[in-house]
Amino acid sequence: MKKKLSHFDDAGAARMVDVSAKPPTKRTARAHAFVKMKPSVIAQLPSNPKGNPLEIARVAGISAAKKTSDLIPLCHPLILSHVDVEVTLESDGVRIVSSVATTAPTGVEMEALTAASVAALTVYDMTKALDKGIEVQDLYLLEKTGGKSGDYRRP
Repeated sequence: MKKKLSHFDDAGAARMVDVSAKPPTKRTARAHAFVKMKPSVIAQLPSNPKGNPLEIARVAGISAAKKTSDLIPLCHPLILSHVDVEVTLESDGVRIVSSVATTAPTGVEMEALTAASVAALTVYDMTKALDKGIEVQDLYLLEKTGGKSGDYRRP
């Protein structure tokens, strides 16, 4: 038997899931993205004319997590108790890991993914003048805790 998808009503129309009967619990999520760039671009980052792309990306990711329900139509607006975005320069690009926490009746996976993706897009925006071939790669959920479906950790 097929599992009924919760984001569709009986007629097949998209709908926001009603979470009003679910108790608020602590929920966390971490997500990952990678921005691949040439060593020549990495070498130019300290003198980037637009400023420090890593710090701007970190702040953009935090801001984006708070705006997730404005961007993803069926996401619930949540009060986030914590958002952090780590942006680490590596030899072949920039690694981004976002962490989000809340106490709510629904999870924060989309907030973590939104934070990581917008941080990655911001790195691209801040460095595209140096190379148009920069790639945003490997956006995925690392882990989540809490909620009815329990904990998840990417293998």
